[in-house]
Amino acid sequence: MKPCIWYVSKYVASPAKVGAGGRGYLIMSEFARMGYQSVIITSDSNQLTEVPVLRAPYFFQEIDGILLCWVCTMKYTVAKSLRRILSWLDFEWRLWRLPKQRFPAPDVIIVSSLSLLTVLNGFLLRRRYKCRLVLEIRDIWPLTITEEGGFSRWNPMVLGLGFIEKLGYGHADAIVGTMPNLGEHVANVLGRPKTTHCIPMAVNEAVLGPGEALPADYVEKYIPQGKFIVAHAGTIGITNALDTMLDCAEVLKDDSKIHFLVVGEGDLRTQYQLKYAHLTNLTFAPRVPKQMVQSVLSQCDLLYFSVHASKVWKYGQSLNKVIDYMLAGKPVVASYSGYPSMINEADCGTYVPAGDVPALCREVQRFAAMDTGQREAIGRRGREWLLAHRRYKTLAKNYLDILFEQAEVKVPT
Repeated sequence: MKPCIWYVSKYVASPAKVGAGGRGYLIMSEFARMGYQSVIITSDSNQLTEVPVLRAPYFFQEIDGILLCWVCTMKYTVAKSLRRILSWLDFEWRLWRLPKQRFPAPDVIIVSSLSLLTVLNGFLLRRRYKCRLVLEIRDIWPLTITEEGGFSRWNPMVLGLGFIEKLGYGHADAIVGTMPNLGEHVANVLGRPKTTHCIPMAVNEAVLGPGEALPADYVEKYIPQGKFIVAHAGTIGITNALDTMLDCAEVLKDDSKIHFLVVGEGDLRTQYQLKYAHLTNLTFAPRVPKQMVQSVLSQCDLLYFSVHASKVWKYGQSLNKVIDYMLAGKPVVASYSGYPSMINEADCGTYVPAGDVPALCREVQRFAAMDTGQREAIGRRGREWLLAHRRYKTLAKNYLDILFEQAEVKVPT
């Protein structure tokens, strides 16, 4: 019988709707296809995906060869809130009390942030099962909340999370990050270098088709025809730094050829709509189901994402949004000051400094003036690179080398 792999994270996408948080599920699905015993333990308090309605503390499913355990935890509606932290603690308590006899004993456990607290349960589980523990970092905490959340580095919660982070980096058997330059951060935290590995986001094979068609009235109402459309699709919140794009729309309001489109929902949507209501070259469109995202992007000419100037990005990015954009075969421009990856490797777009509105305006105008064939060639490079380098089957095989230290573990063909 093949070894058993546990993947423990408070936030994993539902198999019925693999979107945000889908990376862990898709990698574990690949492990299961290769014959490994695969277990996922996650919670029902994930705002970014569909979750089952739990009527008991634990709910078990067997799907795609995975034994999936949903843990009932405290719900919250605001990301930056005390209830979110209490929900983390609730998950850890219930994880400790988990009926572990329901699962095959693990040979390796992957503990994936968030929540960073789970590494503590990971140490206890490693001792119990005498197995390997891999710490996976998808979001660098507490750095993210001090750089972008407004928390002081001396906040007691930040200090506590920093202690757990250092403990995890120092004592995990292996460290994996979705960002390519995580090793520099780990060295800064530990005061010494330690080997890290990058297993980034990848493309879900299930969405390689054109996607589900948009309703005709959606296109008619929100997507103007005969314009050069610059689009952002995704959450509209404080971490998305959309002020740069919206201020760019303000500067270019007299250019009748260029139109800006923002697709999605979020805490700042209403505020932005009120502030920029006078702009006729800017449209806010409602979020569409994941299966329609590619149909929206296919209607656009230039795809945009942005971040705040932050130390977080010094260690690189591997964002679901960029995967979606490159898969659409459209050029990408990013307001991003950080460690470059994906867009530069594929040569499918450009970076401008985060927060630099004039630089973004110049780049938008450059793409708008470009020959259509040239733009299409740039976008095509992104899709081709993505399909060549970012498939979950390939990444899962790379992950196995880390999980088992390239031991005598044979991957079935």
